[in-house]
Amino acid sequence: MVLERVQDVASLSKESIPEEYIRSEDEQPGSTTVQGEVLEVPTIDVRDDQDEEKLLQAIVEASQHWGMFQVVNHEIPAEVITELQAVGKEFFGLPQEEKEVYAKPPGSQSVEGYGTMLQKELGGKKGWVDHLFHKIWPPSAINYHFWPKYPPSYRETNEKYTKYLHGVAEKLFKSLSLGLGLEGHELKEAAGGDELVYLLKINYYPPCPRPDLALGAVAHTDMSFFTILVPNEVQGLQAFKDGHWYDVKYIPNALVIHIGDQIEIMSNGKYKSVLHRTTVDKEKTRISWPVFLEPPSEFEVGPHPKLLNEDNPPKYKTKKYSDYVYCKLNKLPQ
Repeated sequence: MVLERVQDVASLSKESIPEEYIRSEDEQPGSTTVQGEVLEVPTIDVRDDQDEEKLLQAIVEASQHWGMFQVVNHEIPAEVITELQAVGKEFFGLPQEEKEVYAKPPGSQSVEGYGTMLQKELGGKKGWVDHLFHKIWPPSAINYHFWPKYPPSYRETNEKYTKYLHGVAEKLFKSLSLGLGLEGHELKEAAGGDELVYLLKINYYPPCPRPDLALGAVAHTDMSFFTILVPNEVQGLQAFKDGHWYDVKYIPNALVIHIGDQIEIMSNGKYKSVLHRTTVDKEKTRISWPVFLEPPSEFEVGPHPKLLNEDNPPKYKTKKYSDYVYCKLNKLPQ
């Protein structure tokens, strides 16, 4: 049985959308978005010649108060990002049966593959999005079965992007570690070190005749340590701040960083994972390329022991990452 894909639903939807894509009133972006205001999440210049103390302070403050920031001058060449976007867009432009070759196998315990539904949604509602997941690092974790063979440059382009991504990830881990009063290397070590998994997802949000009623991605925090995201130019990312939903400004060639649940846990709550969601557009397709930095599934994550004392007892349980993911996707208490 071929599952219904949002790309197909979109091509058949002219003025209305099926009931299962209409959000409840308290979620509908038309009535819950602060109009006319675009949220200026912190933009941080991470060039190597920056004042290190200032850079550290900017990353720590953004991670504490926002849980989201954008980085510019990050040393990933613009053309590497453009190529990543081009091959991902080309994959979603393939005939449906060619995309289904990469479909996530029924009953698979992994998220990898082409798909539509990711998590259990209350009331059977659906997000206006299709996706492709596959791991891009470390080499031992990669399953090329889920990497598109077409366009032919897909693999080389993703490998090139991954190579540059390491530098950004290292910088972020070091700053976040120092910001907790740890040595620069300690946070990454406690997060899995060289076994850290880089999981790429391509989100494909087709045009939607009722963008006021639907959501691409429902409100959520990321399960990762942190997420490094490349968007296309179509507005869609929203962040929840001070009780309201705001559009997050698109900055060409910037990377959007989301603090995820695992960093919140490891920092024992000093850093906050960001509640965010995605809206859709009436005319244009929005696509985004988040890379989730995650621990291996059997790896245990909890508050960093060096941060704990009588005045700062653990606020979170230490548990295997696979157990954390299972609870979160199935809406079970952690």
